[in-house]
Amino acid sequence: MKLYHGSTVDITNIDFSKSKPNKDFGRGFYLSSDREQALQLAQYKAFQYGGKPILNTYEFDEKKLSDNSLEVLKFDDYSKEWADFVFINRNSPNGESVHNYDIVIGPIANDRVGVQVRRYIEHEISLETFLENLKYMKGVTFQYFFGTEKAISLLRKI
Repeated sequence: MKLYHGSTVDITNIDFSKSKPNKDFGRGFYLSSDREQALQLAQYKAFQYGGKPILNTYEFDEKKLSDNSLEVLKFDDYSKEWADFVFINRNSPNGESVHNYDIVIGPIANDRVGVQVRRYIEHEISLETFLENLKYMKGVTFQYFFGTEKAISLLRKI
């Protein structure tokens, strides 16, 4: 399968030290199977930080997701379990992932996650409202988190 990463940098070597902390599934490398979504993210990054949009494309053998060589967690839809997982990763005290999965697959959270987390922590909203507010505004779009060197080694840049 092809996976895409929108950026302003041509990424030939994935470097976890450049990954941002406290993301949906933890600190790692995020990709999408939706080419258009990744391209839009690249364009947004170029607008926000300067530079030109670059669509990094990788090949990944999806059979690896079920051959027991990797620790994989998959969320098929927005759920309480998914929201709890996003919540604990977004609130990791040291910014690192709070799990040991090689790959996590699941829906993308709304861009305003930080606001929703604060509202939930301060008991301004219920868990149900928190979950609803985290849903991505453009419908269910899945992200692929690669969080270990083992997982990254299975991506082939094309």
